[in-house]
Amino acid sequence: MLMVVISSIIGVALLTMGMQQRIFAVRTGAEIEARCAADAAMTEAYFVMEQKLAAKALSGANPILPKVTDGPLPNCDATYSYKITASSIMAATDYQIEAVGKCGGAEKKVIATIGFRGPFEYAVFTKDSMVLKPGTTVDGYNYGTGPKTLQVGTNSIKPDSIILGKGTIIEGDVVVGVGGDPKVVINAPIGTTITGKTYAASEENVLPAVTVPTSLASMPSKGAIKDSATISGSGKYDGIDLGKGQILTIDGPVTLYVTGAVNLSNSAQLQVSAANPNASLTLYSGGEFNCKNGGAINNLTNDPKKLKIYALNTCGGINMATAGTFYGAIYAPNTQVNLKSSVEIYGSVIASQVNQSSSANIHYDASLREASKDDQAVQLVFKRWSE
Repeated sequence: MLMVVISSIIGVALLTMGMQQRIFAVRTGAEIEARCAADAAMTEAYFVMEQKLAAKALSGANPILPKVTDGPLPNCDATYSYKITASSIMAATDYQIEAVGKCGGAEKKVIATIGFRGPFEYAVFTKDSMVLKPGTTVDGYNYGTGPKTLQVGTNSIKPDSIILGKGTIIEGDVVVGVGGDPKVVINAPIGTTITGKTYAASEENVLPAVTVPTSLASMPSKGAIKDSATISGSGKYDGIDLGKGQILTIDGPVTLYVTGAVNLSNSAQLQVSAANPNASLTLYSGGEFNCKNGGAINNLTNDPKKLKIYALNTCGGINMATAGTFYGAIYAPNTQVNLKSSVEIYGSVIASQVNQSSSANIHYDASLREASKDDQAVQLVFKRWSE
Protein backbone atom coordinates (compact mmCIF):
# COMPACT_ATOMS: atom_id res chain seq x y z
CA MET A 1 0.00 0.00 0.00
CA LEU A 2 2.84 2.36 0.85
CA MET A 3 4.47 1.73 -2.55
CA VAL A 4 1.15 2.33 -4.32
CA VAL A 5 0.66 5.62 -2.44
CA ILE A 6 4.22 6.76 -3.21
CA SER A 7 3.83 5.80 -6.89
CA SER A 8 0.51 7.66 -7.07
CA ILE A 9 2.05 10.79 -5.55
CA ILE A 10 4.96 10.68 -8.00
CA GLY A 11 2.59 10.07 -10.91
CA VAL A 12 0.34 12.97 -9.98
CA ALA A 13 3.40 15.20 -9.56
CA LEU A 14 4.73 14.24 -12.96
CA LEU A 15 1.33 14.78 -14.57
CA THR A 16 1.04 18.19 -12.91
CA MET A 17 4.53 19.14 -14.01
CA GLY A 18 3.82 17.97 -17.54
CA MET A 19 0.56 19.92 -17.62
CA GLN A 20 2.32 23.08 -16.41
CA GLN A 21 5.07 22.69 -18.98
CA ARG A 22 2.45 22.16 -21.66
CA ILE A 23 0.59 25.32 -20.59
CA PHE A 24 3.90 27.22 -20.48
CA ALA A 25 4.80 25.99 -23.97
CA VAL A 26 1.40 26.98 -25.37
CA ARG A 27 1.63 30.41 -23.73
CA THR A 28 5.19 30.93 -24.98
CA GLY A 29 4.22 29.83 -28.48
CA ALA A 30 1.29 32.26 -28.46
CA GLU A 31 3.57 35.09 -27.30
CA ILE A 32 6.06 34.30 -30.09
CA GLU A 33 3.26 34.27 -32.69
CA ALA A 34 1.89 37.53 -31.30
CA ARG A 35 5.34 39.13 -31.50
CA CYS A 36 5.80 37.90 -35.08
CA ALA A 37 2.38 39.33 -35.95
CA ALA A 38 3.28 42.70 -34.42
CA ASP A 39 6.57 42.78 -36.38
CA ALA A 40 4.71 41.82 -39.55
CA ALA A 41 2.23 44.64 -38.95
CA MET A 42 5.06 47.14 -38.50
CA THR A 43 6.80 45.91 -41.67
CA GLU A 44 3.62 46.12 -43.74
CA ALA A 45 2.76 49.58 -42.41
CA TYR A 46 6.23 50.88 -43.28
CA PHE A 47 6.10 49.27 -46.74
CA VAL A 48 2.71 50.79 -47.51
CA MET A 49 3.91 54.22 -46.38
CA GLU A 50 6.95 53.92 -48.67
CA GLN A 51 4.63 53.13 -51.57
CA LYS A 52 2.49 56.15 -50.77
CA LEU A 53 5.58 58.36 -50.57
CA ALA A 54 6.78 57.13 -53.98
CA ALA A 55 3.34 57.77 -55.46
CA LYS A 56 3.21 61.26 -53.88
CA ALA A 57 0.07 60.10 -52.05
CA LEU A 58 1.22 61.71 -48.79
CA SER A 59 0.94 65.20 -50.23
CA GLY A 60 -1.91 67.47 -49.28
CA ALA A 61 -3.31 68.61 -45.96
CA ASN A 62 -5.01 65.37 -44.87
CA PRO A 63 -3.69 62.34 -46.76
CA ILE A 64 -5.44 59.02 -46.20
CA LEU A 65 -3.26 56.89 -43.94
CA PRO A 66 -3.45 53.07 -44.09
CA LYS A 67 -5.07 51.02 -41.34
CA VAL A 68 -5.63 47.29 -40.77
CA THR A 69 -7.70 45.64 -38.02
CA ASP A 70 -7.33 41.95 -37.07
CA GLY A 71 -5.81 40.84 -40.33
CA PRO A 72 -4.85 37.13 -40.42
CA LEU A 73 -1.15 36.26 -40.32
CA PRO A 74 -0.62 33.42 -42.83
CA ASN A 75 0.23 29.91 -41.61
CA CYS A 76 -0.57 30.53 -37.95
CA ASP A 77 -3.40 31.47 -35.59
CA ALA A 78 -2.23 35.04 -35.01
CA THR A 79 -3.82 38.27 -36.22
CA TYR A 80 -2.24 41.69 -36.72
CA SER A 81 -3.45 45.28 -36.66
CA TYR A 82 -1.87 48.66 -37.23
CA LYS A 83 -2.83 52.29 -37.42
CA ILE A 84 -0.82 55.31 -38.50
CA THR A 85 -1.23 58.85 -37.22
CA ALA A 86 0.51 62.02 -38.32
CA SER A 87 2.06 64.64 -36.08
CA SER A 88 3.69 67.90 -37.13
CA ILE A 89 6.61 69.20 -35.12
CA MET A 90 8.14 72.51 -36.18
CA ALA A 91 6.63 72.26 -39.67
CA ALA A 92 8.10 68.77 -40.17
CA THR A 93 5.74 65.81 -40.33
CA ASP A 94 6.40 62.56 -38.50
CA TYR A 95 4.19 59.49 -38.49
CA GLN A 96 3.53 57.18 -35.56
CA ILE A 97 2.87 53.51 -36.31
CA GLU A 98 1.12 51.46 -33.63
CA ALA A 99 1.36 47.75 -34.51
CA VAL A 100 -0.40 45.04 -32.50
CA GLY A 101 -0.15 41.26 -32.79
CA LYS A 102 -2.56 38.85 -31.08
CA CYS A 103 -2.63 35.10 -30.62
CA GLY A 104 -4.98 33.49 -28.12
CA GLY A 105 -4.64 35.46 -24.92
CA ALA A 106 -1.23 36.89 -25.86
CA GLU A 107 -0.82 40.40 -27.22
CA LYS A 108 2.29 42.34 -28.29
CA LYS A 109 2.40 46.02 -29.18
CA VAL A 110 5.17 47.88 -30.99
CA ILE A 111 5.17 51.66 -31.50
CA ALA A 112 7.54 53.43 -33.87
CA THR A 113 7.96 56.94 -35.21
CA ILE A 114 9.04 57.39 -38.82
CA GLY A 115 9.96 60.60 -40.57
CA PHE A 116 11.54 61.98 -43.71
CA ARG A 117 15.24 62.05 -44.51
CA GLY A 118 16.48 64.04 -47.46
CA PRO A 119 19.54 63.34 -49.60
CA PHE A 120 21.77 65.96 -47.96
CA GLU A 121 22.61 64.33 -44.63
CA TYR A 122 26.35 64.50 -45.39
CA ALA A 123 28.63 67.41 -46.17
CA VAL A 124 30.28 65.30 -48.87
CA PHE A 125 29.28 61.76 -49.75
CA THR A 126 30.13 59.43 -52.61
CA LYS A 127 28.96 56.07 -53.81
CA ASP A 128 32.51 55.25 -54.92
CA SER A 129 35.51 57.53 -54.43
CA MET A 130 36.49 60.97 -53.18
CA VAL A 131 39.66 63.04 -53.57
CA LEU A 132 40.18 66.21 -51.51
CA LYS A 133 43.33 68.17 -52.26
CA PRO A 134 45.87 69.37 -49.64
CA GLY A 135 44.70 72.34 -47.58
CA THR A 136 40.98 71.66 -47.98
CA THR A 137 38.73 72.30 -44.97
CA VAL A 138 35.30 70.73 -44.53
CA ASP A 139 33.27 72.34 -41.77
CA GLY A 140 29.64 73.13 -40.98
CA TYR A 141 27.29 75.95 -39.98
CA ASN A 142 23.61 76.73 -39.56
CA TYR A 143 22.99 73.80 -37.21
CA GLY A 144 20.08 75.44 -35.42
CA THR A 145 18.73 73.28 -32.59
CA GLY A 146 19.80 70.04 -34.31
CA PRO A 147 22.89 68.01 -33.49
CA LYS A 148 26.11 69.83 -34.27
CA THR A 149 27.58 66.91 -36.17
CA LEU A 150 29.13 66.71 -39.61
CA GLN A 151 29.88 63.66 -41.71
CA VAL A 152 31.96 62.95 -44.79
CA GLY A 153 31.60 59.47 -46.20
CA THR A 154 31.44 56.81 -48.89
CA ASN A 155 29.60 53.54 -49.50
CA SER A 156 32.81 52.00 -50.82
CA ILE A 157 35.05 49.61 -48.88
CA LYS A 158 37.86 49.57 -51.47
CA PRO A 159 41.36 50.77 -50.52
CA ASP A 160 41.95 54.53 -50.84
CA SER A 161 38.33 55.29 -51.70
CA ILE A 162 38.74 58.49 -49.66
CA ILE A 163 41.98 60.35 -50.33
CA LEU A 164 42.66 63.35 -48.09
CA GLY A 165 45.58 65.55 -49.03
CA LYS A 166 48.10 66.76 -46.48
CA GLY A 167 46.73 69.61 -44.39
CA THR A 168 43.11 68.65 -45.05
CA ILE A 169 40.84 69.35 -42.07
CA ILE A 170 37.56 67.48 -41.55
CA GLU A 171 35.64 68.99 -38.64
CA GLY A 172 33.54 65.89 -38.02
CA ASP A 173 33.37 62.16 -38.74
CA VAL A 174 34.55 60.18 -41.75
CA VAL A 175 32.38 57.15 -42.54
CA VAL A 176 33.22 54.22 -44.83
CA GLY A 177 31.03 51.48 -46.32
CA VAL A 178 29.46 48.62 -44.38
CA GLY A 179 32.13 46.16 -43.21
CA GLY A 180 34.98 48.37 -44.41
CA ASP A 181 38.20 49.10 -42.54
CA PRO A 182 38.68 52.87 -42.13
CA LYS A 183 42.45 52.40 -42.08
CA VAL A 184 42.25 50.81 -45.53
CA VAL A 185 39.50 52.90 -47.11
CA ILE A 186 40.76 56.30 -45.89
CA ASN A 187 44.12 57.52 -47.16
CA ALA A 188 45.00 60.28 -44.70
CA PRO A 189 48.71 61.14 -44.48
CA ILE A 190 50.41 62.78 -41.52
CA GLY A 191 49.24 66.37 -41.31
CA THR A 192 45.61 65.54 -41.99
CA THR A 193 43.13 66.38 -39.21
CA ILE A 194 39.86 64.56 -38.53
CA THR A 195 38.28 66.00 -35.39
CA GLY A 196 35.60 63.30 -35.10
CA LYS A 197 35.64 59.53 -35.48
CA THR A 198 36.40 57.21 -38.39
CA TYR A 199 34.18 54.14 -38.59
CA ALA A 200 32.24 51.79 -40.87
CA ALA A 201 28.54 52.46 -41.40
CA SER A 202 26.07 49.99 -39.90
CA GLU A 203 23.96 50.10 -43.08
CA GLU A 204 24.36 51.35 -46.62
CA ASN A 205 23.49 54.96 -47.31
CA VAL A 206 20.91 54.48 -50.07
CA LEU A 207 21.09 57.11 -52.81
CA PRO A 208 17.78 56.98 -54.72
CA ALA A 209 17.82 57.79 -58.41
CA VAL A 210 16.47 61.17 -59.46
CA THR A 211 13.10 61.31 -61.19
CA VAL A 212 11.79 64.40 -62.94
CA PRO A 213 8.29 65.43 -61.79
CA THR A 214 5.71 64.11 -64.25
CA SER A 215 4.18 67.52 -64.81
CA LEU A 216 7.57 68.88 -65.88
CA ALA A 217 8.68 65.88 -67.94
CA SER A 218 5.45 65.92 -69.96
CA MET A 219 5.82 69.60 -70.93
CA PRO A 220 6.77 70.47 -74.51
CA SER A 221 10.34 71.75 -74.73
CA LYS A 222 10.90 75.47 -75.10
CA GLY A 223 14.10 74.88 -77.04
CA ALA A 224 17.59 75.91 -75.94
CA ILE A 225 18.57 79.02 -73.99
CA LYS A 226 21.44 80.74 -75.80
CA ASP A 227 21.05 84.39 -74.81
CA SER A 228 20.61 86.44 -71.65
CA ALA A 229 17.14 86.01 -70.22
CA THR A 230 15.07 86.28 -67.06
CA ILE A 231 12.95 83.29 -66.05
CA SER A 232 10.24 83.43 -63.41
CA GLY A 233 8.36 80.21 -64.22
CA SER A 234 9.20 76.53 -64.50
CA GLY A 235 9.85 74.86 -67.86
CA LYS A 236 11.53 72.21 -69.97
CA TYR A 237 14.47 73.08 -72.24
CA ASP A 238 16.76 71.29 -74.69
CA GLY A 239 19.85 72.92 -73.23
CA ILE A 240 21.51 76.03 -71.81
CA ASP A 241 24.51 77.44 -73.70
CA LEU A 242 25.58 80.88 -72.48
CA GLY A 243 28.52 82.70 -74.00
CA LYS A 244 30.55 85.78 -73.14
CA GLY A 245 28.92 87.92 -70.46
CA GLN A 246 25.46 86.40 -70.88
CA ILE A 247 23.32 86.02 -67.74
CA LEU A 248 20.35 83.76 -67.10
CA THR A 249 18.49 85.29 -64.15
CA ILE A 250 16.10 83.28 -61.99
CA ASP A 251 13.44 85.62 -60.61
CA GLY A 252 10.87 83.38 -58.94
CA PRO A 253 10.39 79.85 -57.63
CA VAL A 254 11.67 78.07 -60.75
CA THR A 255 12.13 74.39 -61.59
CA LEU A 256 13.96 73.65 -64.85
CA TYR A 257 14.29 70.34 -66.67
CA VAL A 258 17.19 70.55 -69.12
CA THR A 259 17.36 67.44 -71.27
CA GLY A 260 20.71 68.31 -72.83
CA ALA A 261 23.93 69.99 -71.75
CA VAL A 262 24.39 73.12 -69.63
CA ASN A 263 27.40 75.21 -70.62
CA LEU A 264 28.46 78.42 -68.86
CA SER A 265 31.57 79.96 -70.36
CA ASN A 266 33.34 83.27 -70.94
CA SER A 267 32.03 84.99 -67.79
CA ALA A 268 28.48 83.74 -68.33
CA GLN A 269 26.30 83.42 -65.24
CA LEU A 270 23.41 81.36 -64.00
CA GLN A 271 22.08 83.76 -61.38
CA VAL A 272 19.45 83.41 -58.65
CA SER A 273 18.10 86.86 -57.84
CA ALA A 274 18.19 88.20 -54.30
CA ALA A 275 15.75 91.00 -55.11
CA ASN A 276 12.83 88.56 -55.18
CA PRO A 277 12.49 86.79 -51.78
CA ASN A 278 10.72 83.89 -53.50
CA ALA A 279 13.45 83.30 -56.06
CA SER A 280 14.90 79.78 -56.07
CA LEU A 281 16.11 77.26 -58.64
CA THR A 282 15.75 73.49 -58.79
CA LEU A 283 17.55 72.20 -61.87
CA TYR A 284 17.26 68.68 -63.32
CA SER A 285 20.26 68.14 -65.56
CA GLY A 286 19.87 65.48 -68.24
CA GLY A 287 23.18 66.21 -69.94
CA GLU A 288 26.66 67.27 -68.92
CA PHE A 289 26.87 70.38 -66.72
CA ASN A 290 29.92 72.56 -67.40
CA CYS A 291 30.92 75.79 -65.70
CA LYS A 292 34.17 76.96 -67.30
CA ASN A 293 36.24 79.87 -68.67
CA GLY A 294 35.07 82.34 -66.04
CA GLY A 295 31.48 81.09 -65.95
CA ALA A 296 29.68 81.21 -62.62
CA ILE A 297 26.68 79.84 -60.77
CA ASN A 298 25.81 82.88 -58.73
CA ASN A 299 23.23 82.35 -56.00
CA LEU A 300 22.83 85.91 -54.77
CA THR A 301 20.57 84.82 -51.89
CA ASN A 302 23.56 83.07 -50.25
CA ASP A 303 21.06 80.39 -49.18
CA PRO A 304 22.06 76.89 -50.39
CA LYS A 305 18.46 75.66 -50.02
CA LYS A 306 17.47 78.00 -52.86
CA LEU A 307 19.72 76.34 -55.44
CA LYS A 308 19.61 72.58 -55.93
CA ILE A 309 21.09 70.72 -58.89
CA TYR A 310 19.92 67.13 -59.50
CA ALA A 311 21.84 65.05 -62.03
CA LEU A 312 19.81 62.45 -63.89
CA ASN A 313 21.25 59.08 -64.91
CA THR A 314 21.92 60.52 -68.39
CA CYS A 315 24.05 63.34 -66.99
CA GLY A 316 27.67 62.91 -68.10
CA GLY A 317 29.12 64.79 -65.15
CA ILE A 318 29.12 68.10 -63.29
CA ASN A 319 32.29 70.08 -63.93
CA MET A 320 33.20 73.33 -62.18
CA ALA A 321 36.35 74.64 -63.78
CA THR A 322 36.32 78.23 -62.53
CA ALA A 323 37.14 79.64 -59.11
CA GLY A 324 34.45 81.35 -57.09
CA THR A 325 31.80 80.81 -54.44
CA PHE A 326 28.93 78.38 -54.87
CA TYR A 327 25.89 78.45 -52.57
CA GLY A 328 23.86 75.34 -53.31
CA ALA A 329 23.38 71.59 -53.04
CA ILE A 330 24.39 69.05 -55.68
CA TYR A 331 22.86 65.57 -55.85
CA ALA A 332 24.42 63.35 -58.52
CA PRO A 333 24.16 59.75 -57.27
CA ASN A 334 25.20 58.14 -60.55
CA THR A 335 27.70 60.61 -61.97
CA GLN A 336 30.83 62.41 -60.89
CA VAL A 337 31.39 65.94 -59.67
CA ASN A 338 34.72 67.47 -60.70
CA LEU A 339 35.90 70.59 -58.87
CA LYS A 340 38.71 71.72 -61.15
CA SER A 341 39.40 75.10 -59.56
CA SER A 342 39.22 76.64 -56.10
CA VAL A 343 35.44 76.61 -55.80
CA GLU A 344 34.37 77.64 -52.30
CA ILE A 345 31.22 75.60 -51.62
CA TYR A 346 28.50 76.46 -49.12
CA GLY A 347 26.01 73.58 -49.08
CA SER A 348 26.47 69.87 -49.76
CA VAL A 349 27.80 67.57 -52.50
CA ILE A 350 26.47 64.03 -52.98
CA ALA A 351 27.79 62.10 -55.99
CA SER A 352 29.09 58.85 -57.39
CA GLN A 353 32.58 60.38 -57.32
CA VAL A 354 33.98 63.71 -56.12
CA ASN A 355 37.32 64.80 -57.58
CA GLN A 356 39.02 67.97 -56.43
CA SER A 357 41.87 69.35 -58.51
CA SER A 358 42.64 72.40 -56.34
CA SER A 359 42.24 72.98 -52.63
CA ALA A 360 39.03 74.71 -51.61
CA ASN A 361 36.76 74.75 -48.59
CA ILE A 362 33.42 73.02 -48.27
CA HIS A 363 31.05 74.51 -45.70
CA TYR A 364 28.14 72.22 -44.93
CA ASP A 365 24.81 73.99 -44.40
CA ALA A 366 23.19 71.73 -41.79
CA SER A 367 19.74 73.20 -42.49
CA LEU A 368 19.76 71.09 -45.69
CA ARG A 369 18.92 68.14 -43.42
CA GLU A 370 15.39 69.45 -43.09
CA ALA A 371 13.26 67.35 -45.42
CA SER A 372 9.63 67.19 -46.44
CA LYS A 373 7.49 64.60 -48.22
CA ASP A 374 7.64 66.56 -51.48
CA ASP A 375 11.45 66.72 -51.68
CA GLN A 376 13.42 64.88 -54.33
CA ALA A 377 15.11 61.60 -53.25
CA VAL A 378 13.44 61.74 -49.83
CA GLN A 379 13.18 58.54 -47.78
CA LEU A 380 11.21 57.34 -44.75
CA VAL A 381 13.39 56.35 -41.80
CA PHE A 382 12.74 55.10 -38.28
CA LYS A 383 13.41 57.72 -35.62
CA ARG A 384 12.09 56.12 -32.43
CA TRP A 385 11.01 52.65 -31.34
CA SER A 386 9.31 51.27 -28.25
CA GLU A 387 7.70 47.95 -27.28
